[in-house]
Amino acid sequence: MAQIVLSDMSFCYEGSYENIFEHVSLILDTDWKLGLIGRNGKGKTTFLKLLLGEYACQGSIQTRAALEYFPFSLKGPEERDTLELLEEKFPDCEQWKIIRELELLKMTADVLYRPFSSLSWGERNKVMLAVLFSRDNAFLLIDEPTNHLDREAREQVSLYLQKKKGFILVSHDRRLLDACVDHVLALERNGIRLEKGNFSSWWENKNRRDQFERGENEKLKKEIGRLRETARQAGRWADRVEASKIGYNPRKEKTFIGTRAYLGEKSRRLQQRRKNLERRRERAAEEKQSLLKNVEEPADLKLKPLIHHKEVYVSMEDVSVSYGGRRVLSHFSMELRRGERVLLRGKNGCGKSTVIRALLDAADPERAGRASGFQRSGKIETASGLILSLVGQDTSKVSGSLRAYAEKAKAQESLLKAILRQLDFEREQFEKPMEEYSEGQKKKVLLAASLACPAHLYIWDEPLNYMDVFSRIQLEELILKYQPTMLLVEHDPVFGERCATREIEM
Repeated sequence: MAQIVLSDMSFCYEGSYENIFEHVSLILDTDWKLGLIGRNGKGKTTFLKLLLGEYACQGSIQTRAALEYFPFSLKGPEERDTLELLEEKFPDCEQWKIIRELELLKMTADVLYRPFSSLSWGERNKVMLAVLFSRDNAFLLIDEPTNHLDREAREQVSLYLQKKKGFILVSHDRRLLDACVDHVLALERNGIRLEKGNFSSWWENKNRRDQFERGENEKLKKEIGRLRETARQAGRWADRVEASKIGYNPRKEKTFIGTRAYLGEKSRRLQQRRKNLERRRERAAEEKQSLLKNVEEPADLKLKPLIHHKEVYVSMEDVSVSYGGRRVLSHFSMELRRGERVLLRGKNGCGKSTVIRALLDAADPERAGRASGFQRSGKIETASGLILSLVGQDTSKVSGSLRAYAEKAKAQESLLKAILRQLDFEREQFEKPMEEYSEGQKKKVLLAASLACPAHLYIWDEPLNYMDVFSRIQLEELILKYQPTMLLVEHDPVFGERCATREIEM
């Protein structure tokens, strides 16, 4: 057993005026299966890089553990065999150990002798996990291992990680976190919280804390209001007594013959009471300020889907698609009606994204001629004048300024920014070039552009990749509230169960 000790650690990127981490002190045990949770842009990947020593920080991070990062990059042409590239990256790796780990991931050794470029996302992820876990005494920092993976591959990765001893896992997949972790490190709005348990236990505890703080906040608001009114009343009394010291009582409207010393003492006490009430009100206000610091209040997103007069939006009959001479979709038929939310399910490579591309090409004939080698047969019909809104998997085109992107996406800039604010973007992010955004933030830009442009049919291809848990819940609530017509590809089982009205197994 080893430990990772963080002592008064602070970190800020060069050129930034805001610390990502501030005075963090923690002791992490390498026997733990630790889930790292937080909003997009809160610094989860940065935290892992700090542990690896890739960034310099104030304070100290000490450990004797051999830390390894997933995913890693391989140097050299991807056309070479996978094993060759791995042996160059890790000269001390032992082939028999890698094969042993691959068998636990339900893969055969032949994957090592295939060109790395021929491996799917799932195969690459499994190979990298197998290599890292085959290394003796390695403590893995695993960053989003299930992005782009189908449900079956996610389940295999989940079962595999359950058998492992210790690691840090960054993931927004609620089921994966529940199955694989025994501790949670949450990067909250105003600090870091470490708890024993899985995602569900942390989520339940967080909701209880948030509810308690909301209750305390309401009580303090009432207390402040009561103290303010009492202080105002005490002030009026004190002013009246102060006026009576000079021999005039405005209430009785006649000369008041009393002892000036007595009236002075009475006035002093009333003035002191007013000051005490003001101090109590200020203390209550300070207590109120300390509340709600970590409470997540996901904003209600809004959507204005268009309603087409046609009942059937899309009809696909016996559609086959070939790309570069290889058949990637065979004899596919589907009908999508107004108000439906159809989820395409299946393994990676079964043709889910191909269905979307074929539909987009049929809806826009000019688009269809842009790619060579893409051949389609069968019948695809879309309702006349159908307006589509697409969120694709690729975030590489999210670059440049947000203003230029809004103009290109034909989205109103102020509306796009308002939606991003509701998705927990800080205003400072709007001025940054989008190349500096995290992958989750780039995905939010794609989704915000889709939400900002009304459409009849929303086509979202793996919209939740890299998206934090809170934003996933926001999107689920949005879909359930406004019930747009949608064609979805998504491997998060919770999202599918909540949002889809019908599933098609590919």
